[in-house]
Amino acid sequence: MQPYHTTPATDRSHLALGGRTILPGLSTGHVVYHWILQSFVVLLPEIQAAFSLSAVGVGGLVSARELAAGVVALPGGVATDMVRRYWGRLLVACLLASALGALAMGLSPVYVLLLAGIAVLAAAHSIWHLAASGSLSYHYERRRGTALSLHGVGGSIGDVAGPLVTGALLLFLAWQDIISLYAAAPIILGLMAIWAFRNIGHTREERPAEDLAARVRVTRELLKSRLLWGLTLVRGFRAMALAALVTILPLYLSNDLGMSEWNRGFHIGLLIAVGLVAKTGAGYLSDRWGRKQVLVPGLAWSCLIALALLVFNSGPMLSVSIALLGLFLYPDQPILTATIYDTLGREVATTGLGAVAFVSFLMAAGSSVAAGALYEWTGFHGTVWYISGLFALAAAVFAVLPLPGWQSRAQAD
Repeated sequence: MQPYHTTPATDRSHLALGGRTILPGLSTGHVVYHWILQSFVVLLPEIQAAFSLSAVGVGGLVSARELAAGVVALPGGVATDMVRRYWGRLLVACLLASALGALAMGLSPVYVLLLAGIAVLAAAHSIWHLAASGSLSYHYERRRGTALSLHGVGGSIGDVAGPLVTGALLLFLAWQDIISLYAAAPIILGLMAIWAFRNIGHTREERPAEDLAARVRVTRELLKSRLLWGLTLVRGFRAMALAALVTILPLYLSNDLGMSEWNRGFHIGLLIAVGLVAKTGAGYLSDRWGRKQVLVPGLAWSCLIALALLVFNSGPMLSVSIALLGLFLYPDQPILTATIYDTLGREVATTGLGAVAFVSFLMAAGSSVAAGALYEWTGFHGTVWYISGLFALAAAVFAVLPLPGWQSRAQAD
């Protein structure tokens, strides 16, 4: 399957349609999603105490988040490719749905309602990623890695600020009050996005409408691609490692090291802060040098630095190790997404991304529970070896994948 190529004018077509709000608007919305999601990670010890959960039970919460995101990913990718003209409305709906999920979490008197709120928030975030990635890839095709990385920077800002603010708010507010308070932000942004996203998915030349049967046929052909399944394995192993890390790290910092709420939030924010700076640079370099030349060393780096946590497991060196782990922990995701769009035609790329996300979210859901069990049985050390091994597998698989057409394109540019 050959990658889709366009003329340089593609990147300018959205500007002619008044689309200067697309990239900043999408990046701002991404801030809100990740602010809430990473705040949830910081609050896991409080949630564990409130519902008397074991580490496996905490892993189940993260698994519910990954499972809900995965279930909607495959049909969401198919639907998103079909309704390109309505991507703006879809993104607004995602913001409003996330507010509903956050409110349900904050008001939950029982564990089941908490799970439902997490599921709604995660599903909305999953669809947001599909529509946002499709929008940026469509409008910024020749600068895809950079545009997707800038969108990722928005997420990283939320990842850093959310834990810090949440850790500070825990000194004054209960965890339910904090999550309920955060529900207001996506409502406000959703109302603003009605105007900001009005031109997403529109170009001078619109394609004819496509029926569902045709889309199903295209999807079946797409799922026969061995390269797509290889990319799925890479993203799946990476997602498993990340899900395990965000499940165990807050428990380790709180239960094993006895860190305060603010200090815990600081270290989780630190994990992402370095990646905030590195993300745009990594995306730009992948546009210039090629995806494999940047992603394989980055995944290998994550593998090695994860193992460093076994040696530097307390004091200032723990903080340094966490910061170094964050250097490529989050910048790898936009590069993986850009690789999928490089490989597939743009008319089916979001369907392909949905298929990849579907499988990788399911893999991550199982990994959270596995990490909780490992933490219960072997402690933090056994879990770190598990996480490091997953990063190594992702690097090895991506290293041997053929990426047709990309290397010559990177050199030509």
